[in-house]
Amino acid sequence: MDFGRRLNQVRKERGKTAQNMADMLSIGLRSYRAYESGDREPHYETLVKIADCLDISTDYLLCRDEFLAKHAD
Repeated sequence: MDFGRRLNQVRKERGKTAQNMADMLSIGLRSYRAYESGDREPHYETLVKIADCLDISTDYLLCRDEFLAKHAD
């Protein structure tokens, strides 16, 4: 799974619309949708805001949860 698909999945699980997310991030809907479609990647600060809005880790959004699990001590 990639960032855009995971972002879309988590957003829907949290009951938020793309417009809700765009508003919370103070960006346009088109810009937000570009994150979910994979046409754009958010800057670090925006990534952290997205994670905070969805109450989820940046590692999970970046699909690093599987990597971290494999490399856990």
